[in-house]
Amino acid sequence: MVYCELSEVRIFAGLSAPALKLLGARALPLVVQPLEIVVHEGEPGDRLFVIQSGEVRACRSFAKVNEVELARLGQGECFGEMCILDTLPRSATVQATRESKLCSLNSVALYELHVHHPRQFSVVLLNLARELSRRLRSLDKAFAAWQ
Repeated sequence: MVYCELSEVRIFAGLSAPALKLLGARALPLVVQPLEIVVHEGEPGDRLFVIQSGEVRACRSFAKVNEVELARLGQGECFGEMCILDTLPRSATVQATRESKLCSLNSVALYELHVHHPRQFSVVLLNLARELSRRLRSLDKAFAAWQ
């Protein structure tokens, strides 16, 4: 069985060993090369990704004249969580900037966490809310600087 190390990922901070083991056992490892696209803006998705090593960039209007880089993410960070929460299409394209080792979790894995460890699932939701709030504050700051 392949096991992904999730204890260093912010959205899983504070989880018990059994909860981390459940998620780690369901995580799928993935290695992406520089410039490789991991997810495309507008496509459906039910998987979030955690970065074990490497770096990715998230962009809107990827490879178009009006492309906007939203973020660069590295080890211990995640992306794709919005599709898990709102079930809408992906809001950005994510591209590796260098070789990156990722692990992905689908919504079923998080549902299993909810079933088997409901309090731990609440911790993940709170951590996700904090992460999304951090990102929103960062984008607000960047937007204000453009004015």
